[in-house]
Order: sequence, then C-alpha cells, then structure tokens
Amino acid sequence: MNRITTFAAACTVSISAIAHAQDLAPSAPPQENPVILVGATAHTISGETIENALVSINEGKIGMVGRADEIMPRISLSENTQIIDLSGKHIYPGLIDSVTILGLEEVSAVRATRDHNEVGDMTPEVRAYVAVNPDSTVIPVARTNGILTAGVAVTGGTIPGRASVISTDGWTTEDLAISRDAGLIISLNDNNIDRLDKIFAQALAYSQAHNEIDQRLEAITTVLPDQSDNNEQNPVFMRANTYEQITKSINWALKHNLKPIIVGGRDAYLCTDLLTSTNTPVIIGGTYTFPKRADAPYDARYTLPKKLNDAGVRWSLTMSSRFGHERNLPDAAAIAVAHGLSQEAALHGITLGAAQILGVDHLIGSIEPGKYATLIVTDGNILETTTLVEAAYIQGRSIDLTNKQTELRDTYREKYRQLNMID
Repeated sequence: MNRITTFAAACTVSISAIAHAQDLAPSAPPQENPVILVGATAHTISGETIENALVSINEGKIGMVGRADEIMPRISLSENTQIIDLSGKHIYPGLIDSVTILGLEEVSAVRATRDHNEVGDMTPEVRAYVAVNPDSTVIPVARTNGILTAGVAVTGGTIPGRASVISTDGWTTEDLAISRDAGLIISLNDNNIDRLDKIFAQALAYSQAHNEIDQRLEAITTVLPDQSDNNEQNPVFMRANTYEQITKSINWALKHNLKPIIVGGRDAYLCTDLLTSTNTPVIIGGTYTFPKRADAPYDARYTLPKKLNDAGVRWSLTMSSRFGHERNLPDAAAIAVAHGLSQEAALHGITLGAAQILGVDHLIGSIEPGKYATLIVTDGNILETTTLVEAAYIQGRSIDLTNKQTELRDTYREKYRQLNMID
C-alpha cells in the first residue's frame, strides 16, 4: 500500500534523520523512493500557477505536473511511493543567486578564509567551483531561505577566472557543481583594453592552430565564436555599473564577437536600447544599496528591475554586494515588487531568468517534467518576509534546512525557557 504522509510528519522524519546542520551536516542521500507532492499551489514559472497541484519526483527529476484531482485517479502507484500532503502550502523552483562568492569566503576579516581574490592580473584558467568549501557555514544559511543554486565567481584582476554554477548541498566540489564553466569574468577599463585586445587576439590564433597546450589561452577559447563546431560559446561576465562602463564593455565584447553579460548594471536603465538590440542580459547587483549620485531618486535601485523588465531587457538579481546576504534574495526581489515590478517578473528574475542567463535553464529554474527536482515548499508567498521555507529538494534529495544560525537560535530559546523568561 502507498505511504501517505502529512507534511509536518515528513519534515519531522527528514530532520530527525540528520543529527546536526551547519557546516558538519552530512549531505543528503540520493532519492530512493518516488515522491508525490499533492495539494499545494505550484508556481511553475514557465507556465501557469496550479492550484491543488501534483508534482511527482523520481530519480532526482520532476515527473508529472498538473492538478492533483485530475491526475491521481488516472495513475497507479508503486508500493514504495511516498505521497506528501501539502495542502495550504506553496511549491516554487529553488531560488538562484546569479553571482556570489558563496563558499569562497567564510569570515571577511580573516584573510585565510577568503579564497575568491585571485593572485595575478589574468588567470582565465581558474574555475571558481574548485575553490568552493562544501563545509562552509554560509551555504546552509542561504539554502534555509530557499537559495538552492548559486553562480560563484572569483574576483581580482582583469581576467580573474571563470564562473561556475553550484547547488547548495553536496559532499565535494564535484558534487556541488552544476556547471563547472559558466563563462569568463572580465573587468574592463581604459588601462587594460590594449592588454585584453592582445590576449584575445592570441587566443583566436591559438584556437585556429597550436602545437602545445596553453592553459590560459585554452580557457579563453571557450568564449570565442565556435571554432570547432563541437563546443558551445560561453558568455563573458563583465563587471560594469556606470553608463560609460556598460556601453564600453558591450561594444568591446561585440568587437571580439563575444556574448556579454553585464554584472552590476547600476546605470543599465540609461542604455536599454543597446542592451535589447544586442540581447545583453544584466545581473543586477542587488536592490539594498544607496543611489550613487546626489541627484538620483531615493528609489533608483528599487525600481531598476522594473525599468529593465519594461524595456525588454533580460535580467536577474544577485545579493553579491553584501557577502553572506544571499538568504535575503527573495526580500530584495520583493522590494522591486513594492516599487512596481509584477510578482511574476520578480519570481522569474530569481528562478528561470537567472537559470537562462547562467546557461542552466535546461536543468533548473522552473517546475517542468524532466528538469531536476530542485524545489522549495513554503507556508506562503516567498516574496513575503514572514514566509518560511519549510522543505527543500535538490535533485530530488530531501535537504535539511537547519544551520548554525538556527541552532544558535534554538539554543538560546531553550536557555531563556529554562530561566522562565519566555514560554
């Protein structure tokens, strides 16, 4: 007979199976039995929002998606299928922070824990995921609020390395990696344009003919127009905020037939024609920052997502301006909603829109059959600050949502309960 489980009981089983969270929590084991989530409101992102939804998960991937009352009478279930009643809950794709140093820094004040700033001006052979610490205490904090995927990027010189895309649960860096090479990171300015032109000319010549392997040039060829018909051209992530930086970065990238992505984009609303005509996405560097110019309106950063969205610019959102604040990603999107952005557009910007920009939308970002079952279950609208993420699945694996902060919270609650200071 099928095992039918209430949501509260399912959470209890999941949490009790894992002793402690934070950095010492074991990674979740692979999915063993088929799971069917029924009764929730499913926000598919790529399609309609489904009331009384059914979402099935098998072998780490999403199976059936639709209305529970339409699907359940038509299917037969194996004896080991777990049916979880989520009546009154909401299901979303796992949230995605597009550009972070998650797992690359532990304590900002301690140099030994900062592993994102590369030595050297041009190190394109570096791939960010290799340096991620799977035991970081920051990663579980992010996933507690629904951040199940993150782009990770090194910082430093002109070309500090290549971005990667990771999930927020795994034993090793290889376990974490969804995309090991998501694109080259470039910081362009007037002082380094000539050096960039030179190394890209060298890489183009290298891609056409070479006798020995050059790791630096080999890495750069991944963002060049396809020379061999075997590899897809990766984008270049160009850090740019001012109007001048954005336009120079795009024009330089197009000169070399590259696919630019603007990271930061503070003044992107001033050049939406260029962004749309070149199909250049913008990863907005957060909404929790002050305007840079004295004559700018107070809500300049709050309204930036709406301005880009209305202009037809592809965009996503990151909390990269504040290390350790990845967990606040849905709140940053909610601020944009409060200043005119639609809820649908806000959700798209932190799920499917981010996945598309990072090149992993065939795997994650929406609730669709065949994609990874990377999902969150909440007790309300994820864009409301009072909403709690009550369960999470990464590739079908049930994830423990406790972390160092929640354990400290519970410790001190117990302290004050024993002191009769709280109920």
